[in-house]
Amino acid sequence: MKTHPRSILLGAQAGAFSLPVCDHYSGVETRMKKSLQLQADLTAEFGTCVFDVTLDCEDGAPVGGEAEHAALVTSLALGAAPEARVAVRVHPVDHLAFQADVATIAGQAASKLVHLMVPKVESVADVQTAVAALDACGAIALPLHVLIESPAAVHRAFDIAAHPRVQSLSFGLMDFVSSHGGAIPADGMGVAGQFSHPLVLRAKVEIASACHAHGKVPSHNVVTEFKDLAALQTAAHKAARELGYTRMWSIHPDQIRPIIAAFAPSEREVDTAAALIECAMAADWAPVQFEGRLHDRASYRYFWQVLERAHQTGLLLPESMQGHFAESVALRH
Repeated sequence: MKTHPRSILLGAQAGAFSLPVCDHYSGVETRMKKSLQLQADLTAEFGTCVFDVTLDCEDGAPVGGEAEHAALVTSLALGAAPEARVAVRVHPVDHLAFQADVATIAGQAASKLVHLMVPKVESVADVQTAVAALDACGAIALPLHVLIESPAAVHRAFDIAAHPRVQSLSFGLMDFVSSHGGAIPADGMGVAGQFSHPLVLRAKVEIASACHAHGKVPSHNVVTEFKDLAALQTAAHKAARELGYTRMWSIHPDQIRPIIAAFAPSEREVDTAAALIECAMAADWAPVQFEGRLHDRASYRYFWQVLERAHQTGLLLPESMQGHFAESVALRH
């Protein structure tokens, strides 16, 4: 039996994790239930899970009602379908509810979760605190996603991304801007300003670079203008094509499809990638000439990842490549 292309091509220089390109957040009970149903519906439509559902405790829990909200989130996670991809955002590690969040949610539902999101991570010490809390309740294999939301956290992003339990870094735009005490104007939180203000743009690039340096997944911040889908599409395209992000947050169901579309390769890219990988396999991965250019394993790696992204975004793959992807899903997990 021939070795799978992923095993040949995706070594230390490729990402260690492959995640759906959209991470959808909801924290109100009715919306959380609708999000889980929408995930099931789109999984059936696309033939693969195209977005994660993250149930939110940080902004979803009413003040004074943190324990009840944690119990609700736990119940929803436990009741999710076996094939669902469900995560939870807990409170920050210095919040009074953090330890109870982790003990309730991860202590009871770790087997149903794909990751735990920890907001306002400032340092590796915060990651270690979160890992200790997870390990104490038996969730020793549950990956962490972390939110980078301050200038100091951006400075430490490479060290945070290096931690073995961290799977993904997300950029917290609103808190990052507000942490500058008015030095970044309010339009730095908007669709246009967040891609033009130097400090915001630098933070985004640093986070993406930190993730790629350690094989982790960079996740782009939310766009709050949720009714302006054209602006969202532009932001998602810039994040994917210019800043190196491979995942993005959604806060409204209408944002999910535009994000998936923006992060998906074009039909032409998919066809080119499939044809080149087919040639490479026929040559047992030796260098080949293709469309007037010389290619070897360095470029094969890139074009294989185009095919993986196509699969993650529910695109129909050329028939010659379809057989590889039942295997590749198993290898990723």
